[in-house]
Amino acid sequence: MQATWNDVPHLTDKAKEQLWDAIPPHQRDARTKGIPVLGAGQIYPLAEELITVEPFAIPAYWPRAYGFDADWNHTAAVWGAWDRDSDTVYLYSAYYAGQQPPAVHASAVNARGPWIVGAMDPSTHGKISPKDGSRLSDEYRSLGLNLIDADNTVEAGLFACYQRMSRGGLKVFKTLHNWLAEYRIYRRDEHGHVVKTMDHLMDATRYLIMTGMASARIEPDEEDEMERQMARHGGNPITGY
Repeated sequence: MQATWNDVPHLTDKAKEQLWDAIPPHQRDARTKGIPVLGAGQIYPLAEELITVEPFAIPAYWPRAYGFDADWNHTAAVWGAWDRDSDTVYLYSAYYAGQQPPAVHASAVNARGPWIVGAMDPSTHGKISPKDGSRLSDEYRSLGLNLIDADNTVEAGLFACYQRMSRGGLKVFKTLHNWLAEYRIYRRDEHGHVVKTMDHLMDATRYLIMTGMASARIEPDEEDEMERQMARHGGNPITGY
């Protein structure tokens, strides 16, 4: 049996419109027409002008986090800042390099703020440092990176990123050239599988959205100042009132 949305009487035109906007383009035929195939093509088929913005100074009170994807050949990180008023995550910085010792990568990451929490690909636990055979995840933590394991569920992560992009809840600084280069070629093959080529910053973005932003924080000095101001005015630093 094959059924389309038109065969479902309880779906109103407004409900169909809302559902359509939330469905990734490669799944729309399957979900609306009952056609059980995944189309090939760009994973995030949105024009760059819809998601990019000119760089601006990030307010100190916006929480920050980053996504981290590491192996020997390619290491990538993407930093996001969360405007809680509009529920918008701004990708404002990125790092991409390969075939360098972990100390080099860790230094570059810490330069953006060692207090920022990073969501790391959990498969890094199984990757070995070519220097001494130690686990990469342990080595990066010993070098001062504040890392937590990310939810690396692929389809759920892609959907979460796409939903944010399509509603304006994920914006990218135009200066992130490596990120945009990956975005332009991030695609599925003819079988609907993600093409695993030049996708490290895309993976890092997925870790950031799925896990990192839930642990995003502001710089400790700013937190302390907020608490002091609350105390002066008799406010509770936890509830804010």
